[in-house]
Amino acid sequence: MNLSQLEMFRAVAETGSISAAAQRVHRVPSNLTTRIKQLEAELGVELFIRENQRLRLSPAGRNFLDYNNRILDLVEEARLSVAGTEPQGIFALGALESTAAVRIPALLARYHQQFTKVELALSTGPSGELLDKLLEGELEATFVDGPVLHPVLDGVPVFPEEMVIVAPLHHAPVTRGKDVNGEIVYAFRSNCSYRRHFESWFADDAAAPGKIYEMESYHGMLACVIAGGGLALMPRSMLESMPGSSTVSIWPLADNYRYLTTWLVWRRGNLTRNLSEFAKMARELTISLQPPAK
Repeated sequence: MNLSQLEMFRAVAETGSISAAAQRVHRVPSNLTTRIKQLEAELGVELFIRENQRLRLSPAGRNFLDYNNRILDLVEEARLSVAGTEPQGIFALGALESTAAVRIPALLARYHQQFTKVELALSTGPSGELLDKLLEGELEATFVDGPVLHPVLDGVPVFPEEMVIVAPLHHAPVTRGKDVNGEIVYAFRSNCSYRRHFESWFADDAAAPGKIYEMESYHGMLACVIAGGGLALMPRSMLESMPGSSTVSIWPLADNYRYLTTWLVWRRGNLTRNLSEFAKMARELTISLQPPAK
C-alpha cells in the first residue's frame, strides 16, 4: 500500500468511474484498474461493488475511505508544515535555563501571537545536552553558549551575557582564582558550558574549586550561596531576576572571562520557515536591546 494507491482509491470512490478517476490522477485506466485490484488483494476485501460499468463502495470500502482520507489529509498537512510559506506545526526549541527565564519570554510571546499555527515545544538544559538533542534531531534549534564550532551547525549571536561570581554576602573580595582556591562550587552538570567556563577561570590562575555540587536550577544555587555554603557562576541578568539577589556579594570576572554570548544554532541546511521567522525575530529583539552608539 502506498500513497499513489490511496489517491487512486479516493478518486475512484468519489467519481464512481475508472475512466473519470484516471483523468483526475493523470493515469491510464488500465493502470488504475490494476492498482485498485492490488490494493484489494493486499487488504483481503473487495472495496467496490462492480455493476454495469460503474463502481460503488462496498461496506468495507466505505469504512476504508474514512481512514484513506485521513491519511492523505495528514500527509498534505505534513507537507505544508515543512514546505509551506506560512510557519505552522511543531517547533521544537531548546534553551539554557537562564535564557528561557530571562531573555526569551517576550520573544516567545511575540512569535506565538504572530504565528498562531505554530506549536512551540520548549526544552531547557545545559549546552552539551541541548547540542546533543539538536544533532540527534530532537530539536529544530537551540540557544546555547557560543560560538559553536561544529561542521554541521549554523547559528547567529543573539544575547550578550555578563558572567558574575556569586558569593555569600560578607565574603572576602574575589578578584582571581587563587582568592577562592578550594572553595565549594555550585554548578550544573559537567556538560554545562558555564561550568566549564568557571573551571577554566580557576585553572587559568593555577587554582581549582573544591567540591562541586551539581544543582538543577539557578534558584537552588542561589539558595545554597545565601546559606553561606559556597560560590556559583551565573549571568548577571539571571541573578538580578531572582529574589534574594541583594543578599549575596557579586564579583565580576576579569575581562577575558567576563562576557559570553548566547547563540541561536541549528543544523546546517535545515533553516525551515518556522526557524527562519524565529531567527529573524530574535535578531530584531537583540538589536532593540543594544544601547545606542555614543
